[in-house]
Amino acid sequence: MSHDLRTGEVSLRNLRKTYGRIAAVHDVSLEIASGEFFTLLGPSGSGKSTTLMIIAGFVTPDTGAVVIEGRHVERAAPEQRNLGIVFQNYALFPHMTVHENLAFPLQMRKISPPEINRRVADILRIVQLEDSDWKYPSQLSGGQQQRVAVARALIFEPAVLLMDEPLGALDKNLRAHLQLELKHLQRQVGVTVIYVTHDQDEALTMSDRIAVINHGRVEQVGTPRELYEEPATAFVADFVGESNTLAGTFLKAHADRGEVRLAGGPLVPCRQADLAVGAACTLSIRPERVVLGPAGEGGILRGRVVEGIYAGEIIRYWVEAEGAGRLLAKRPNDRRAAMLEPGDAVAIGWHAEDCKVFGVTG
Repeated sequence: MSHDLRTGEVSLRNLRKTYGRIAAVHDVSLEIASGEFFTLLGPSGSGKSTTLMIIAGFVTPDTGAVVIEGRHVERAAPEQRNLGIVFQNYALFPHMTVHENLAFPLQMRKISPPEINRRVADILRIVQLEDSDWKYPSQLSGGQQQRVAVARALIFEPAVLLMDEPLGALDKNLRAHLQLELKHLQRQVGVTVIYVTHDQDEALTMSDRIAVINHGRVEQVGTPRELYEEPATAFVADFVGESNTLAGTFLKAHADRGEVRLAGGPLVPCRQADLAVGAACTLSIRPERVVLGPAGEGGILRGRVVEGIYAGEIIRYWVEAEGAGRLLAKRPNDRRAAMLEPGDAVAIGWHAEDCKVFGVTG
């Protein structure tokens, strides 16, 4: 496979697609760099797959531009865009062997038989299926079929590889294994990947950057760390990872922190925020940043344990906090420490820097 044959840069400019009164894609603009693993992440119906289908050429935007390697392609047919595509169902030809499945897109491009054989052998080596070239898809595992589908999309050296929830049909353990395999393969080949998923863990594991999409709009674009540690909106904070959400009123900003009066009454610290005094706001605190201590030993809120859930590497505690409602806290599993029991009184705390505040709009 050629690593530097094409640059694979993609630019989406003010894309819009409506179906009746519903805006499936609303003013989406994205810049995707050469060789980047870029993920469109969002809930079902958010517009991420429609955006991918616009890039692929299967959906025509109402307005906006799709630019691949400097060439406007929004009105070009799919086969004119030099894109590889992998769907969830893989779409392998069941009556063809692995070799024949891989050869097919090259035959359509009038590549010579010796060159086809060379490329098939090359890509089978890359996806570690050298011994499966004359097997049929039905003789392969789900993970092997997925690798063949990726190989077929890569074999003609496309500028960009589009992937629409390709791991969705696999079981959890296999999916986790193939996430790492796919990322390793993408780095080895150097192709630009635009990947669609609703699975936040999958997006965080695989992506160089992620665009979080909600109701057809881009909420935020950033690295996995940026989205998790510095969410730009309450939606991103809640969708990317777990988050405790509390409603309140912003009171004032101190030199090192802000202060919010929760709807239930307590006064709690948070990050500084550019909000007016008295503005309605939402607080977001990651469960692993919530600290549970013995009752009477400081803390911000008082509460009681409702339930403790043993989840292997972590313990998940649901606690009822006075004036704040139910909160989730995560503790690393330390088998030397006794688990908290339902009814145990606890002090609940967090660092102000770990409590993000968002203004409420609308």
